[in-house]
Amino acid sequence: MSEMKPTATPEQVLYAKILEKGMYLGLVLLFVTFALYVFGIMKPAVPLNEIAAYWNQDVHSYLVAINTNFLQLDNLPTGWSWLGLINRGDFVNFIPIAILSGVTILCYIAIVPGLFKRGDKAYAIMAVAEVLILTLAASGLLTTGGH
Repeated sequence: MSEMKPTATPEQVLYAKILEKGMYLGLVLLFVTFALYVFGIMKPAVPLNEIAAYWNQDVHSYLVAINTNFLQLDNLPTGWSWLGLINRGDFVNFIPIAILSGVTILCYIAIVPGLFKRGDKAYAIMAVAEVLILTLAASGLLTTGGH
């Protein structure tokens, strides 16, 4: 009796390759941006020697405190507003986090054409739906919590 060995589809291989490259890019950038922050190469919004004083606060209180004491913005830095603060060492770290979070969307986008080409319409439609749902979730258009 011959044993059947599982094989990956071309779409699975493509998905895995993109995911691997995105993961390594994000990981390397995490180390680089963290070094920029910790070694003071990029000035942080909140000085390193003062950050521990805010660790006991919930997120909203923390945002109010750092905005009042350091940022002086008209609105609290929520959602994607961190992009306006990436010149600060403590916010530049969000770039690799966004990459790591978004690489799945790129993986799905990449495999959709192959799924349609193979006639695998059900998976293709699910992949398109996944892209739309993840993109909508990442957009910040859907919010909860009243902040």
